[in-house]
This record gives sequence, C-alpha cells and structure tokens, in this order.
Amino acid sequence: MTMRQDHISDYIQAALKDFDNPQLATDLWHIFREQHFDGFLANFVVSHLCEKYQMTKNELGLALLPVAACYANPTISHFNVGAVVEGDSGHFYFGANQEFCGTAIAQTIHAEQSAISHAWVRGEQRLTNIFINYSPCGHCRQFMNELNTADKLQIHLPKEPSCTLHDYLPNAFGPKDLNISHLLLDPENNGLTYHCTSPVIQAAVDAANQSHAPYSKTYCGVALELNNHKIFQGRYAENAAFNPSLPAMQVALNAIIMQGHEVENIVRAVMVETPVALSYKQSAQAVLSYLGDVELEYIAL
Repeated sequence: MTMRQDHISDYIQAALKDFDNPQLATDLWHIFREQHFDGFLANFVVSHLCEKYQMTKNELGLALLPVAACYANPTISHFNVGAVVEGDSGHFYFGANQEFCGTAIAQTIHAEQSAISHAWVRGEQRLTNIFINYSPCGHCRQFMNELNTADKLQIHLPKEPSCTLHDYLPNAFGPKDLNISHLLLDPENNGLTYHCTSPVIQAAVDAANQSHAPYSKTYCGVALELNNHKIFQGRYAENAAFNPSLPAMQVALNAIIMQGHEVENIVRAVMVETPVALSYKQSAQAVLSYLGDVELEYIAL
C-alpha cells in the first residue's frame, strides 16, 4: 500500500460521526465539503463557530484534532497523529503525519511539522498556539524551537494543562546558540535569480528564495504541478539540530495533501537548489519514485 486508499472526505465523515455535538459536526461537514476538504479554517469561520457553540478557540482547536488526524498517511506506523496550528491571523491550519513506504524512515513528516509548514507556505508569519492529539516527541520539540515565536508558543493536548514549548523543552539548544537571529517563519529573500518562462520553474525558484537555511546556506525549493494545473510549492526548513530539518519536497507534498488534493495526480516536479554544503536531490527523487513515475527536473544555482 502506498498512500491512503479512500478519499479524504470518507475519513472526515467517519470522524465527525463520533463528535459529541452533532450540530457542530454537521456544520463542519458543510464547511469542509464547500472548500473541497482543504485542511484550513479562516479566522472568521473560527470566530463564528466559537460564538455559535459558546466555545473558546482552544476548545475548538482541540475538538478539531480528530478531523486533522484524517489527513494522516500512516502507512508504516498505522498510527494517526493530528495537529492544528493557530496563526497571528487567527486562521487554523491542519497537519498530520505523512509516511512513505519504500524510502528511508527519515523521509516522514511529523504532524507538528505538517501543520507548521502548511501555515508557512500559505503565508502565515507567526504562530501562537498548536493543538496536538499526542504529546510532541523530542524531534518535534526541537523543530518548533526554530520558530520565531518559540519563546511564546502554547502547546495544547486533550485532557492536559496547556504549556509553553519551553516547558516541554527546557534548557533548549537552538538558533540563538549559533548566533542566528533570522528564524523560521520570518520573511525570507535569499537573492536567487533564474530567468525562465515556465511558471512551474519560477514557483520553485520563488520557493528556494523563501527557504530557511541559515546553517548550511543550501537554499532549496520545490514546485509540484498537478493534472489540474495547480502548482504547489515547498521550501526547505533547516534546524539548528540538523536532523529535524524538513526538506522542500516534503513541504510541497504536505501542502498538496493538507489542501485536499491527491499526490498521485502530480505530473511535473521541479527542484531548484544551491548545493553549497548539502543536496536533497537524491532524497527528493526517492520520494517521487515511491509516488509514481514522475521525473524530477533539477536546477542547481
């Protein structure tokens, strides 16, 4: 088995049947169906639901976790993890663990990484809260420590008191220890240029320009085009501890999944990279091979 076998709508419909409040479940079903199962709730929708059902944003975020977990692709672990992040904008962005059989286990995407990178590629620049259905592992705590709001980020779990990230990661090692002041989700412009007429290549160049790689300077961006001509971008998100870094290919694949589309519909893949100290070309090709026969178009700057 590769990716999930049923459409995301089937999983969401099943999850909503278990909601304690059937009217809230009905409203959520209509919302997700109207937005073609995009794993995102705009701030005005969040506010409307909170007002209608007399819930706080934190209560709504926790209630949404079974829906977020529907986006998981746990083909190795068979364990669904869901996450929802709230941005300064008030928008909610969903995330879930993504696993790819036949590749290295390091290619997986954790739910927290999924939600954070989903918010990032959609333009969110600061995160205030993250809701997770299971306690974050050390890998994810370190990944979140790269954020520009790491010192204020609130973590919420079902039936647990809310805590800050630094409650979960005391005495943390992070960007400040390496004299890095430009943090993940801060606006990036890496000054890369490449003359082309292809919108897919240009999207990959733009993604590389917005990638976060302050340690290796290996800027990397990916653009994936679907058979409906939609283009999804992925940016490399580097981490002070190196291993929790999230490759651009994973960010792009995650964006497709979290916005309700199918990765099997990819028809073109472009990677733009400045391979100064690292290269993600081979790992990106490995994930693409798992998904199908699409060749990776690679441009080194």
